[in-house]
Amino acid sequence: MPSKNNFSIPLDKFIDLALYDKKIGYYMKKNPFGKDGDFVTAPNISRLFSEVIAIWTIGFWENLGSPKNFNLVELGAGNGSMMKILIETFKKFPNFFNSCNIIIHEKSPKLIKNQKKELLKEKVTWVSDIEKIKPSQTIFIANEFFDSIAIKQFIKINNLWFERYVNIKNKKKPFFFCKKINMKKFEKKINYSISKDQNFIEYSLLSVKYLKKIAKIIKKNNGGLLIIDYGYFEKKMTDTLKAISNHKYKDILKKVGKSDITYNINFYLFKKIIKRFGGLNNIMTTQGDFLVKMGIKKRAEIISKNKNFSEKTDIYFRLKRLIDENHMGNIFKVMFVKKQKNNFKMGF
Repeated sequence: MPSKNNFSIPLDKFIDLALYDKKIGYYMKKNPFGKDGDFVTAPNISRLFSEVIAIWTIGFWENLGSPKNFNLVELGAGNGSMMKILIETFKKFPNFFNSCNIIIHEKSPKLIKNQKKELLKEKVTWVSDIEKIKPSQTIFIANEFFDSIAIKQFIKINNLWFERYVNIKNKKKPFFFCKKINMKKFEKKINYSISKDQNFIEYSLLSVKYLKKIAKIIKKNNGGLLIIDYGYFEKKMTDTLKAISNHKYKDILKKVGKSDITYNINFYLFKKIIKRFGGLNNIMTTQGDFLVKMGIKKRAEIISKNKNFSEKTDIYFRLKRLIDENHMGNIFKVMFVKKQKNNFKMGF
């Protein structure tokens, strides 16, 4: 929390407070997932999504030489529904399942409690620091993980850069304001000329920290990272910050701690950052293309075979939400990070 005299905090600190503060933090107090929550994620829409991720994971494991002891880490497992179906699918492939150390990295004690309830009796361990994971080949899965990490925002006005801050002196009426920033100094700190060709910047120090830690693990022990998230490929950054409550967009500064605060990942920036780590390769596509290439339509046909009309309709309605470009198919992107020499392209 800021000191008594200093009620101005940078946007990323404000977001962190709103989402993860022990007393008021959005993710610390409630389960926001599903139709009774504030938003629905792909695993809550259809089990087909999680089945496809499971098959992709097994395919990548085979590509890595079917290691007898490897880690599968889900970053931010929400309400545990994706992991539940991953495990159900994995059990049909005993060689894979018996070789796999299943790990969840989660920050919220409330969500850990829900995940443990959902994954009762399953062989899952929870870690608070991914660097503490036992060294082994590691596959990381990040479905809607990075969009829940706090960001900074910078805006260029008359060739000068300003950072977005929030004044929280009056807790009921916080407001945004801008503070002049020495961009060169900031770029030196992050070791990246982020302002080149930009008039607006969204940048997450913590996301970069995560990417760095994951890159280090992949380079050292082998493995990869699959990111599925809201995002865009364009080089030019835009203001994508939003608050969501009860499936509707809300004012970020109103009812702090009662709404999810999220943003769209700039995958072009992620690509550049990963390239700087060296020794890694990445490929990208849209969620719709990824799921279709992974055979989600065929899977829908198989499971709808002996169903009645309304059950079939429900399966295809849910499928459409996942792959249609007017729904999640286009706004969600998929990025796969792996070692440079690895040519695995399944789903891309």
